[in-house]
Amino acid sequence: MIVNCPQILSMVMSKTYNEYKGRSVLITGGLGFIGSNLARALIKLGDVEVSIIDSLMPGQGGNLFNVDDIKGRITLHKADMGVDWVINHLVGGVDYIFNLAGNVSHLDSMLYPQGDLEQNCAAQLTLLQACRNFNPHVKIVFTSTRQVYGKPVYLPVDEQHRVAPLDINGIHKLAAENYHLLYHRLYGIRAVCLRLTNTYGPRQLLCHNRQGFLPWFVRQALAGDEIELFGEGRQRRDLNYVDDVVEALLLAGASEVAEGEIFNLGGEAPVSLSEVAQELISLTGRGAVRCVPFPPERQLIDIGNCYSNYRKIEAMLGWRPRTSLRTGLALTVEFYERNRAHYWEPNANTLSESRTAARGG
Repeated sequence: MIVNCPQILSMVMSKTYNEYKGRSVLITGGLGFIGSNLARALIKLGDVEVSIIDSLMPGQGGNLFNVDDIKGRITLHKADMGVDWVINHLVGGVDYIFNLAGNVSHLDSMLYPQGDLEQNCAAQLTLLQACRNFNPHVKIVFTSTRQVYGKPVYLPVDEQHRVAPLDINGIHKLAAENYHLLYHRLYGIRAVCLRLTNTYGPRQLLCHNRQGFLPWFVRQALAGDEIELFGEGRQRRDLNYVDDVVEALLLAGASEVAEGEIFNLGGEAPVSLSEVAQELISLTGRGAVRCVPFPPERQLIDIGNCYSNYRKIEAMLGWRPRTSLRTGLALTVEFYERNRAHYWEPNANTLSESRTAARGG
């Protein structure tokens, strides 16, 4: 197993970054939270051609401001990945695809299952078929979710844990994983799947509470409101700061041994939702906690305590989380304190084209 030595990890990442030099990268859903942070990391490497496709679907987290500081160094395509003639054109000649597009809201998937099917299954097949026809040797890194496990039988959940999703989103994400792995086996598409846990950090959607608890906790703390804990907030989860997730994506993309594999990400130690809320109140000097009953629609799909075992990706690729919860939350709070206007309202992603236009179609 690769151990914790910072020097070893630094060497691993340096070698990984060199794999992207002189290469072309397409990020689906690249105006979103993780995609925009990934684009920024790739741009910092230099000599990497970065393209983004994002439909800017309302309420999903795509935000033009997320790439405002790198707008002159990317090619942006505001389009739907699920349209075959669009994606057929974009995949040709690309070396890497980081496939982050899709609905991530478990609650929305229960309210609008057909829409979740279109975003998380049909669009994924359109992308994979385009790769099969026009770029069969491309490397694809697909972001899935630990929600595919459902309620844990044991903790921490590892990749051998049975899969039994409790919601439509989890079912569709599991199907999309299998699409990627099938195209790997049958057609040589070099796919790898990462099952993400709770990711947080700058550039995350804050304008509603349907995409995870932590960004909504951040908003409530910054506003000086009450952070509502369902039940007593005893549910224990693991969290990953977005920079650590970006490192995992880059490692998976650069590694040949990762191809055809599924990897969990995970945090160093599980933490209760109540502890997260108290940490945010401490950092912001604002807010309070109030315990409320579970809404029925959320109780139906709640997984209780859930945190992941990341030993497989640590052993094979050398990844482990490096950002402490307090450091990550402090960086997150500081970002939104400075950029609140671009994330607070539902239409915050409708900034004028003149201010945020990127070169390209």
